[in-house]
Amino acid sequence: MKGCDQLKSENVTWHAANILKGDRQKVYGHKSGVLWLTGLSGSGKSTIAVEVEKRLFERNLKTYHLDGDNLRFGLNKDLGFSAEDRRENIRRVGELAKLFADAGILTITSFISPYQSDRNLARDLLEDDFIEIYLKCSLDVCEQRDPKGLYKKVRNGEIKGFTGIDAPYEVPGEPELIIETDRLTVEESVEKIMDYMEKRCLF
Repeated sequence: MKGCDQLKSENVTWHAANILKGDRQKVYGHKSGVLWLTGLSGSGKSTIAVEVEKRLFERNLKTYHLDGDNLRFGLNKDLGFSAEDRRENIRRVGELAKLFADAGILTITSFISPYQSDRNLARDLLEDDFIEIYLKCSLDVCEQRDPKGLYKKVRNGEIKGFTGIDAPYEVPGEPELIIETDRLTVEESVEKIMDYMEKRCLF
């Protein structure tokens, strides 16, 4: 089973860092954090994440966008879309995002991350650095957008186990922020996220 909690080797030692997250934040002039964008395919996760990253970069802030599809070309190329693989996908992303947060970076992730239990694991791992942002968008609108042509393939029987159709998406219970992307423009959605970050004193 991928991603078990137990180490496979006993011959490893945790090395403590001399430079801590707080040291980096002091030099960078802003806090770190992980904006965890979740929602159905077509809800606008990648589009909004790219724009938020751009806005932060333009302010000379340390930032990086971890995109779900991009990571499946490399780090997670061995994973499919079974429930187990989806869980391992999010576990790895959580661990990676934690490293970015420890490095003092404002990180944006864009993953469907359909299961509440998996998002809770990421929250537990990242603690106060975790900011869950639910991009709320009706299935009808997501399917109308269909930016990757995936819904069309689902309807043609070419894809099985697709989130929102024949695989579940568990709506976040208490996200830090809800963005109704079927009602707001990309710019309006980005502004809501930027306003929230400023209120949280992340920069």
